[in-house]
Amino acid sequence: MLDWFLDALIDSLKMIPFLYLIYLLIEFLEHKAGNRFPKLIGKTKGVGPLAGAFIGAVPQCGLAAASASLYSGKVITLGTLVAVFLSSSDEMLPILISEAVPVIRILKIVGLKILIALVSGYLVDLVFRKKAVVDVEARNEAEDAFGSFHCHCNIFHSALRHTAEIFLYVFVFSFVLNVIIGLVGEDRLAGLLNSLPVVGEMIAALVGLIPNCASSVIITQLYIDGIIGAGPLFAGLLVNAGVGTLVLFRTNRNIRTSSAILALLYGIGLFWGVMISLVGMVF
Repeated sequence: MLDWFLDALIDSLKMIPFLYLIYLLIEFLEHKAGNRFPKLIGKTKGVGPLAGAFIGAVPQCGLAAASASLYSGKVITLGTLVAVFLSSSDEMLPILISEAVPVIRILKIVGLKILIALVSGYLVDLVFRKKAVVDVEARNEAEDAFGSFHCHCNIFHSALRHTAEIFLYVFVFSFVLNVIIGLVGEDRLAGLLNSLPVVGEMIAALVGLIPNCASSVIITQLYIDGIIGAGPLFAGLLVNAGVGTLVLFRTNRNIRTSSAILALLYGIGLFWGVMISLVGMVF
């Protein structure tokens, strides 16, 4: 037990310098960007899903939240919202970088997420064919919602706080995983999660729907440790819009519509995860 604890602690401590530098860069970019995102995506018109797919890939939870508010105010289309949600993945990118995953591998994962988000967003708009109507008041509300996710404190302190939070998540999960692997065996655990078709993707997508950064940490770490494959990875991270789903339910008065969007998001993530597993795609 002590060995499992120390292994988890040492591995987690090694990530701290990289995590801090990554989050410091993110905080700097956030402060420079200000509240420009809602204005930018609100003016995209016909290229909404395209813009949403690329903008959503930026590791910042406020983007998905602002998109949910913009959709509720009929500023952006459902396809644009779906594109932002699908390309978002909370803490995936910082975790991959801090774990020294090869750059080309990271680019392939992020690139495929963007492509899936783009294609899915346009298909959703094609099916539902409902255009957004620009609502200045809704856009202003979205800017306020986006701004509420910014820490207006010192960026060094904010990056340190975020680093400490993710370090804690990684350490706790790594320790629990070490215990499970020690008792069950890594090969047996991996075989259990990957042996049943579709089940692994279904479970990963359910975990990804949890509106907390811990869900993306868990899914990414399982993939890095070789416990799950690319299919469950994408199934979980494609639906991982963080607090964006919570903001959707808060700002959209129609609970039935919000629930349908959540189900649609889950179905899209599950579909692409299963397809990736079926073709045997690896990264």
